[in-house]
Amino acid sequence: MRPDFSGLRTRIVAAGSLYVVVMAALAVFAAAPIYGVPVAPAYLRLAVTAVAAAFLLAAASRIWRWGGWLVVLVAALVLLVLSVALAVPLTPTPPGAVDALRQTASGLVTGWKDLLTVDLPVGTYRNLLVPALAVLFIGTLSALLLAWRRDARSTWAAAPAIAMSGFGLLFGSSVASDALRIGALVVPAPRELAVGAIALVGSVAWLSWRTREQRREALLRVADASGIRVARKASGAHARRTALAAGMLAVAVIAGIATTPLVAQGRTRDVLRTATGPEEAIRTAVSPLAAYRASFGDAAFTSPLFSVQRVRGPVPDRMRLATLTSYDGAQYRVDGGDGLFTRVPDGRAPDPGTSSTVRIRVAGLRGIWLPTFGSLARMDFRGMDAAALDDAFYYDGSTDAAVDTAGLRDGASYDVSATVAPHRSLAALQPSGARPDVDLPQSLADWIAAQHVARDGGGLQTLIQRLRARGYLSHALAVSDGGAAWERPLGDAYVFQPSAAGHSLARMDELFRSLVERSNAVGQVTPTADTPSDSASLPTPSPLAADASIGASGSAGLVAAVGDDEQFAVAAALVAQALGFPSRVVVGVRLTGSDLPACGGGVCTGGDLAAWTEVGDRDGSWVAVDATPQHENGLDPTTTRERDPENATEVRPQTAHEVVPPDPVHQDAANAESRAADGIDLEPLWAGLRIAGAAALALALLAAPFLGIVGLKTVRRRRRRQAASPRRRFAAGWDEFVDTAVDYGMPRPGVRTRTELASAYATSGAAGLAMDADRATFSEAEPSDADAQAFWAIVEAERRALGEGRTVRRRLRAAVSLSSFASDRRGDDADRRRPTT
Repeated sequence: MRPDFSGLRTRIVAAGSLYVVVMAALAVFAAAPIYGVPVAPAYLRLAVTAVAAAFLLAAASRIWRWGGWLVVLVAALVLLVLSVALAVPLTPTPPGAVDALRQTASGLVTGWKDLLTVDLPVGTYRNLLVPALAVLFIGTLSALLLAWRRDARSTWAAAPAIAMSGFGLLFGSSVASDALRIGALVVPAPRELAVGAIALVGSVAWLSWRTREQRREALLRVADASGIRVARKASGAHARRTALAAGMLAVAVIAGIATTPLVAQGRTRDVLRTATGPEEAIRTAVSPLAAYRASFGDAAFTSPLFSVQRVRGPVPDRMRLATLTSYDGAQYRVDGGDGLFTRVPDGRAPDPGTSSTVRIRVAGLRGIWLPTFGSLARMDFRGMDAAALDDAFYYDGSTDAAVDTAGLRDGASYDVSATVAPHRSLAALQPSGARPDVDLPQSLADWIAAQHVARDGGGLQTLIQRLRARGYLSHALAVSDGGAAWERPLGDAYVFQPSAAGHSLARMDELFRSLVERSNAVGQVTPTADTPSDSASLPTPSPLAADASIGASGSAGLVAAVGDDEQFAVAAALVAQALGFPSRVVVGVRLTGSDLPACGGGVCTGGDLAAWTEVGDRDGSWVAVDATPQHENGLDPTTTRERDPENATEVRPQTAHEVVPPDPVHQDAANAESRAADGIDLEPLWAGLRIAGAAALALALLAAPFLGIVGLKTVRRRRRRQAASPRRRFAAGWDEFVDTAVDYGMPRPGVRTRTELASAYATSGAAGLAMDADRATFSEAEPSDADAQAFWAIVEAERRALGEGRTVRRRLRAAVSLSSFASDRRGDDADRRRPTT
């Protein structure tokens, strides 16, 4: 088939190609952070190849005039070949080629979702280069085929061109690029602003040029058919239109950059990534701390959950199942929102520390919580379920916790490679001024005040030590006559005490209130017969002040709070928050240790499940703190410092009775009502005002160009009405009437006289205005100010008459029309294109 170049115009092809190349380069720049910064060589090689292949295919389809279906078929084949060669791992064997085809098909269908759930940058992980290849190849090809067209449909090329740039912004990180500082000027999110501004300016410039070319070609066709000579030189009206449009575009871009910090201040960057992930699975899963007591049933206590085998490096001290960071007063939960849990590609850069690798084999563990340790470097799943578990694996680097939404089953196995930070002392931490998640109970504040410790790491360490020493371990509210399985490891001397489950604020208030009451009782000294008669004049120790002195020598008589890790880990976290430390609760197991339960022989059972507190330092690091209460010293049924009465009486020990904790929902509701009674909560009002202000600012930005046009017309009208002489005010009044008519779509003046133009407009007062304006302009007598004022009154009446009978939409279009600014009093382009003889 002989090539046919007749359908290609050099100017159209050159300009369209330049525009598409610029937009493709901008798309590559926008998506670079997804695949690695600096740009990964594999991604750059793929991008250049995709754009070049699109140019070759577009040129071939235009030269040989391929039909649409043929172009689609060839494009699909080229995309398949490029994907196998550049976008997926390829093994040069027949099974490897089949797997590469499968990876390509999967990347085109599901790679988009996977790209949103894998931690950035993804590099060359699996088949995640396929979406970038599809965007660059299909987008460039579509934009070229449209941009090279000669008809009006060529302007649709801007749609795929801009969509290519949007790929990098929408599928990118939820954190904007770092602010650019140029002296005193701070440019927020420079990468995102640059992509948006260049895409906008480039597309508007190309669309303007393409529209002008279409008009020029139409005039040339008319000239060829009619013999009318067309002026080649651009008119002043065209120059004014171009300058005005360029100015408005520049003002819009500068205003957008200037107002971005005001609109985006304190807000997260919402992208597609923030709406995907395991949030729904985490939200519906049972909190592992709420189900903690279930692990201490007789059957679950000895049932294996998983085993840990050392592969390389030392065995870690702890394995975490879940890190609970959000406390609402009823439960501690995992905060999985805002895209915290993300997919992990081939590996990630862990925090500094000692490297270690262990192998986990699941036995009876169920749910989405995955045992891990330290700062994850790599996760390798093994066995038949490896692919499913790997696809559903998510990790949160800020809490070092992992979930797998596929769910765990017996026999699942994986290797965890991570680093463990060196152990730090709690006493070395410094508070960061963090505020508690909820309003802490008064009993907690009273107990802390009674200890007389410093509000630093050393004070926190002392408080947690006393909290553990004055607590008593119990995993149940009641046990059978033969005892529970969890009691046997505690020894024969252990005496059961009932303990209610739950870790709501009501349960915490009960725990600290019992400590305060026991401290008050121990601190009161009863006078005896040996006491001097004037003992009443001696100072009586303060009940709360006595707590600190007693705690320094021993705490056996102060044991009052009964519970287990569920209550005491939360209590320790609240104590840390009261002192200004950030804190969270971790549910997991201990692999080593002597005085606390640990997995024996690497096999972790339900009885090995534990909960501990992690306290944050000012530098952002976290320290694990055990809060398990002791079980050697039981509850003393009498106050140890009280003297027995002189008259012998039968002393009956206090009997234990079942304690039903108050409903946390009702307790929280009561707290909410008390807080509401303290004052009006204005936070919803301020939130509404902020949203309304942002919406108003956005509407103002959208309306700014149109309001600017109306303002310019108002200024022009006032300047004309206040001209220096009455004669000039007559001429300016006629110009104002003509400009209004032009904005309504009526003919421009051209070379017509005022009388001819008035006949063309055919309004009721146009002829009179033309006659008065001619008389004032050409008469030797100078008109008076009153005449000029009366003339302008008629002008205003005629301007209003032009809008009568028209729709509101048409009147608004006339108000913001730029036609009058481009009007040339010396004659417009159409009037200069007259036949020459």
